[in-house]
Parts: sequence; C-alpha cells; structure tokens
Amino acid sequence: MPTQPLPHPALFLGHGTPMHAIAPGPVAMHWREMGKSLPRPSAIVVISAHWTLSHCAVTAMSQPRTIHDFGGFPRALYQIQYPCPGQPDLARRIADLLHPLPLEQDMSWGLDHGAWAVLKHLYPAADIPVIEVALDLTQPPIFHYELGQRLAHLRSEQILLLGSGNIVHHLGAVRWEADAPAHPWAQFFDNWVVEKIRAEDHGALLNWENWPEAAHLAVPTPEHFLPLLVILGSKTPADDVSFPWRGIEMSAISMTSVQLG
Repeated sequence: MPTQPLPHPALFLGHGTPMHAIAPGPVAMHWREMGKSLPRPSAIVVISAHWTLSHCAVTAMSQPRTIHDFGGFPRALYQIQYPCPGQPDLARRIADLLHPLPLEQDMSWGLDHGAWAVLKHLYPAADIPVIEVALDLTQPPIFHYELGQRLAHLRSEQILLLGSGNIVHHLGAVRWEADAPAHPWAQFFDNWVVEKIRAEDHGALLNWENWPEAAHLAVPTPEHFLPLLVILGSKTPADDVSFPWRGIEMSAISMTSVQLG
C-alpha cells in the first residue's frame, strides 16, 4: 500500500525591516539556504502582517503586483519586483475550505513587502504561484488559529503556508545603533512564546488577557503576531516543531522563526 506523503512544512518567519530584501546579512542568507532545503511547493499561501482588513479576503488575480508599502528607504528597495504568478483556482479552493465564511476574491492588492521581501530570498526565481490571505482585524485570536486549522488541508497538497510577521514588534522602541542589545521585555516575551510553542500550549498564546506584562510592549498592536497563530493552527500530529532562527534585531523586533514539519 503506498504511503501518504507528509504534509508540506509550514513556516512562520520574522521578517523585520524591508532592508533584508537588499542588504546582505545572516538573516537573508539563512532564508536562501532554507529555500534550498525545503521541498519545492506547488504553490505558496502567505499570511502577511501587512495586509489587514475588516473582513476576509484572498488575492485572486493571475499576476499579483509587487507593492512597496513603506516609506523613507533607499531607492533600490522601491525598484524590486517579484513577478511570480498568482493562482485564481487556489483562491477559489480556499473559499471552499472557509465556507460558509464570506471570502472576498480580491483583484487589487498583490504582494506586500511582508511577502516579497522574504520570498525574494526563499525562491528567487519567482516561478511558484503565490497568493495572500488577509488578516481580519475585527476577529479575535481564536479566529486566526481556526483559520490555520482550515488551511492545513492545503499542506497535504504540497502547498507552503507562510506566515510573515514578528513575535515582538515595537517600532517605537527600536534602537538604530549597530549591535544594540534586545530590551529585556522583548527577550522575555520572545522566550516565553517559544516555550509555549515547544510545550504545545497554544491556548496560552490565544488567551491574550492572561499574557505576561511584557506583552504590552512586545505586541502593542496585533497584526505582526497574528500570522503566527494561523501557522500554529495548521499543525498536524505528524509535525515536528523547530525554530530555524532565533534573535532580536534593533532591540525590539524579533526575527524568531517557527517551522512545522
């Protein structure tokens, strides 16, 4: 009897500053090596911190545009294009998985830097179809976790689920000097989240009212944390959990990554 293939690995990547897209460094090199070591996916579904709405949506165009959704960076960053195809059929498949939840088939968004700044290193040829699923900020944490549970079916079709955000993301506390140490509260919260994931205590991560005090600084707004919950929701019994990259940059942005499978 033939064995069923293992679900495709799912990833949460701390994406940090858009400068990782053009500035050589250990994080970008790590993403490139990761792309070489992972099984090649048939398609990629990105849940990015940088597409937030008051409803659910999925990109449904055949050729998503590259969005430069930031300001004040070098001109070279605005010249980057990531000309991958989209996959309208996959967008409709996701609508079926989420039914009866209404899901807008979006024809205007594209790929924001939470997607392409990472994918540029993971899959530089831009030859794998990519779609994005928006974060609905009107919904509680459990909604995003359950979204991941529904999207988990795609992993058996060798589709990569990619969450792009940051466990700790407080721009107001960033230090720009080279090698600035992590704020103690940032390091504490990053470690606390990793410990809960290792213990498979996902409930603690969903119960924001009982988070440790450091969370108020580490997660001042939810959008960079929510992609992690989607990926954790996609966990299957067959998955090992690993942390391919740990670290905090600019004192207040966690680059910690999580891999399932």
